Amino acid sequence: MWRLKAVRHKSSVSVKDLEEFKQKRREHEKVLRQTRRDRQLVSKRLLLNDEEQENDLMETDCTPFSQDQIREMLHNVQHGGEEKAAHLVMLRKALRDPQTHPIFTKRENSMYVLVGQLSGHNAQCQLEAVRCLYELSNSPHPGVGQSCLSATPYLLTYLSSPSAKLTELCLYTLGNLWPEGAVVKEKLLVQGIVPALANCIQNQRCKLAVMEAVGFTLSQLLQDKDAADKVIPMVMSSGFVPYLISLLTPDPEFGMGAAIECAWCLHYIVSRTNDASTLITEGLLSQCSNLLITLGGAVAEVSTNDGMELLIWPLLRCLGNMLASGVCEAAGCTVGIEDVRLLAALCVFSQTYLTSHCALSRESLWVLNNLTAGSPMFCSAVLFLKMVPSLLQLLPFANGINTMVLRILGNIAHNGPGYCIQLMQAGLLSVLCATLKMADPDIVTLSLEVLHLLIANSPQVAEEFIRLDGIPLLEAIQYNNEDEQRLRASYILDHYLHAH
Repeated sequence: MWRLKAVRHKSSVSVKDLEEFKQKRREHEKVLRQTRRDRQLVSKRLLLNDEEQENDLMETDCTPFSQDQIREMLHNVQHGGEEKAAHLVMLRKALRDPQTHPIFTKRENSMYVLVGQLSGHNAQCQLEAVRCLYELSNSPHPGVGQSCLSATPYLLTYLSSPSAKLTELCLYTLGNLWPEGAVVKEKLLVQGIVPALANCIQNQRCKLAVMEAVGFTLSQLLQDKDAADKVIPMVMSSGFVPYLISLLTPDPEFGMGAAIECAWCLHYIVSRTNDASTLITEGLLSQCSNLLITLGGAVAEVSTNDGMELLIWPLLRCLGNMLASGVCEAAGCTVGIEDVRLLAALCVFSQTYLTSHCALSRESLWVLNNLTAGSPMFCSAVLFLKMVPSLLQLLPFANGINTMVLRILGNIAHNGPGYCIQLMQAGLLSVLCATLKMADPDIVTLSLEVLHLLIANSPQVAEEFIRLDGIPLLEAIQYNNEDEQRLRASYILDHYLHAH
């Protein structure tokens, strides 16, 4: 799991202090995930286990390490005999201070010493050497990451290590190094990072902490600006996708970490590939749909669903982009999606996260829009499940919520008179009378489009609109709004309402 870096300071630590620290760590982990969710940033990962965090809290020395101290540490590592592992621990703790990183890398043979321990036969020294490299991979200083290139062949080799901890650390180190620049990226690709990751995910699937680390590292690669040309073809040809899909299910004990990372990887692949047919054939559409249904039920049943949105988000993006790719339409809209409970789940997300995660609410409606566009089956299901009143409640909300709702209602109205009459019976006309008065020009334009579909399809709807005093609203738009809206209002009045 993601970890918060501890600050070295002088204090005595109580149980209460540790609990507060762990709570802050959990909050920090959530912020990291949500930042990547909202901005899709390539980020670095700081990983510590609970025991190390507690030890960090106990540390007393907060003075930066000097060049002489670093030189002495390196000497002790080289010539420490049976104490080498202990000296590596001291070096690793020194490297937790970012100000030590440039001092260390500028020392002659410093990386040679670390690589020597990494390539040796002492398992504890190997682990501590990787931990040192891991600290360096988090460095904010330019060039520090690139100095670790001499170690990357060993890091890649140890992805097949029987030690889950060693493998996990190697993965996070490689993932942190990837954003260090073109030289590092090209070197890692040539050294075979994609095949190494594919081999790791195939052979260590039972170790979910390792799978989460694989997902993080792969997501770093897939977010690269050149991923569509350099990384994704290698991932697709390596047999990665079925394993990523199989890991989308959260584990009752381990949690959602591995599922979240794999879902983001699949999102990056879907959004950057021109042909999603392979992904659909592998079952991604069905898996996303089924998991969202399960999560929808969980969100609806529990009073606190903190953290579930972190998995819901990439699943929605996968599903929405596949639906928008045209592949589903060509193969039949229901390919992989046979359960209309998905619509109810999307409605639950749009309401539950309306205030806490408005963008997630909008994303849920976007997927619902993609499902109903050109699909009488799903439009009928929205009406059958009586979802329209719930959707109408969202129309007063801005930030793209109301525009997406209007698009969904327009998709339903497009199917003909029977659909339009049911929308009218659900209360749509009175709500449109309100949205036509809004200041947002996009809302007014979309409201006119939906109204046109309703009235053009059903004289009964036209009569109800007149009864609701809708004609003065359109006449006001004729005189007070922009050209496009005046034309739309005039057309509706002249062709459908004045005859009444």
